[in-house]
Amino acid sequence: MFMHLAAFTAKDKRAVWLRGHFIESREGERPAGKMKRHFSTEEALEMVMQPLSTTELQESSEEDTSFDAESNTEWSLESSISESASDPSSESEEDIEDPAHLNSEWTAKNGQVWSPSHSKTLRYIQAPSGMIAGPTRYAITRIHDVASSFDLFFTPDMIQLILQMTNLHGRRSVSGWSDVDETEIRAYMGLLILAGVYRSKGESTRSLWDDQNGRPVFRATMSHKRFQLISASLRFDDRLTRPCRHKEDKLSAFRNMWDKWVQRLPLLFNPGENICVDEQLVPFRGRCKFRQYMPSKPAKYGLKIWVTTDVATSYAWRCQVYTGKPAGGAPEMGQGKRVILDMTEGLKGVTVTCDNFFTSYSLAQELLRKKVALVGTIRANKPELPPRLKQTKGRAVFSSLFAFTNTTAAVSYIPRRGRNVLLLSTKHREPAVHQDEKQKPQIIIDYNHCKGGVDNLDKVVSTYSCRRRTSRWPLVLFFNCIDISAFNAFVLFTAVVPSWNQQRTYRRRLFLEELGKSMVSSEIVRRRHPPRTAAAAAMVVDLQAPVAAHTETTDTAIGTTATRKRGVCWLCTGLKKRSSTTCIKCNRCICREHQVTCCRACWSA
Repeated sequence: MFMHLAAFTAKDKRAVWLRGHFIESREGERPAGKMKRHFSTEEALEMVMQPLSTTELQESSEEDTSFDAESNTEWSLESSISESASDPSSESEEDIEDPAHLNSEWTAKNGQVWSPSHSKTLRYIQAPSGMIAGPTRYAITRIHDVASSFDLFFTPDMIQLILQMTNLHGRRSVSGWSDVDETEIRAYMGLLILAGVYRSKGESTRSLWDDQNGRPVFRATMSHKRFQLISASLRFDDRLTRPCRHKEDKLSAFRNMWDKWVQRLPLLFNPGENICVDEQLVPFRGRCKFRQYMPSKPAKYGLKIWVTTDVATSYAWRCQVYTGKPAGGAPEMGQGKRVILDMTEGLKGVTVTCDNFFTSYSLAQELLRKKVALVGTIRANKPELPPRLKQTKGRAVFSSLFAFTNTTAAVSYIPRRGRNVLLLSTKHREPAVHQDEKQKPQIIIDYNHCKGGVDNLDKVVSTYSCRRRTSRWPLVLFFNCIDISAFNAFVLFTAVVPSWNQQRTYRRRLFLEELGKSMVSSEIVRRRHPPRTAAAAAMVVDLQAPVAAHTETTDTAIGTTATRKRGVCWLCTGLKKRSSTTCIKCNRCICREHQVTCCRACWSA
């Protein structure tokens, strides 16, 4: 505020001392506000020409350097003038604040200077991501049905890796081992998915194959003994060469399979503008060198996996297993920053939401250089936060205090007495507060909207999980890969075919049930001996209806007649029957009694 002095002429700058405040006036300047009292020419000259003491000069210079228009908006020059007129000899020391105290409240321990005003904060402009959110063109062109969407995550080379290592271990350890082929391993995975659909992850396999209380599809697909044999022999690497690889990599028993699987996740889906990075704890209490204890999780013990998800769909876009610190090495410093940079590599124009384990000021600036914004809670012991934000004494409930730099905003919110919540954001640049009962800042509202991406993934995966009780951690990771792949396949399929069961509220359960049945149908079709129970046998008969009528001269494929060479049916055990019909897969002769028929969709599945 400037004071207007009537008839005051001076070329140089003049100082007017009123109640300990230093006010400057220049010739010809108009005051910013109206004054209740106007001074005459004689009074003004007398006040200007009155000499100041040494103490008053020091106080006036300190007041001038520490004056901040933003923090002194409530100070009124009018009330100061009226008080000085009534008691000229009184000195008010309450209006004079220590500039060193003000600077210390907004300066962090590491020297980072904050401001309570956002006047110098730059406006946030979101960079273009360069990709369209949703399934990629690669995925869209390859999705035709439910099974094809799941096959995108378990490619033929991954299946061959499982077959090669499983058969290698089976030949070494199991007498009379019969090799597992692709159809059988897919049927094994289909049974795991169906067990998850029926909420049987904690149920014994004996009860699943029980002739009274079990599900017919399990007996119709394979015997209980064969299922247990495959589970016991399932391997993903050569056990004899593992010790030398384990010295360098704790995940060596599952590394090849894991690397092939995680490469498929970002290839099939582009995340939207909001992503979430958090940890997932896969329950496991067996022996494992990198097993973690997390008391905040329901399982408490398990394998920790860093996961990046799309907030809109909870699609798992990137995963990374945490294997602990290196053998004989020191704990990793700045782990949260390293994880966020790894899990967001290749992204731009998005906003990352994370919790206080990851958030730091240096991480926010590093992400900004990569055109990625950050919103997250931050711990109060971070040295980059100003002391003013950490104070809760005397603050009202539901009040917010903001602090700003050129590119970052921090907020301290009081949800209840004596408790404050600290958040850091490079996306929000203004002190916006939601006008409702609790008056939450916009930063907190956006954080609450996006923080549950990984938590929602955990919830939906655990609802229909295919996990089985095991003491081998590679199997635990394999089951988790199936669960996440099944959910990601559901996200892709419903995005490509949005009209599929659109009116149903349990679309995912229908998707998993159809997926599991399509994966076991090929194994049921080629089954040699029907199961003993009536329900399972009826299911096999329905799929094994006659493939074609027994004919000797009719060629239905080309519509011509020809004489075929007759041979002995290789499936007949008693009286050998001769037939000219051959299997379309193995090309061996088969009689009418051992022929099956199925539609084109079931056969391709």
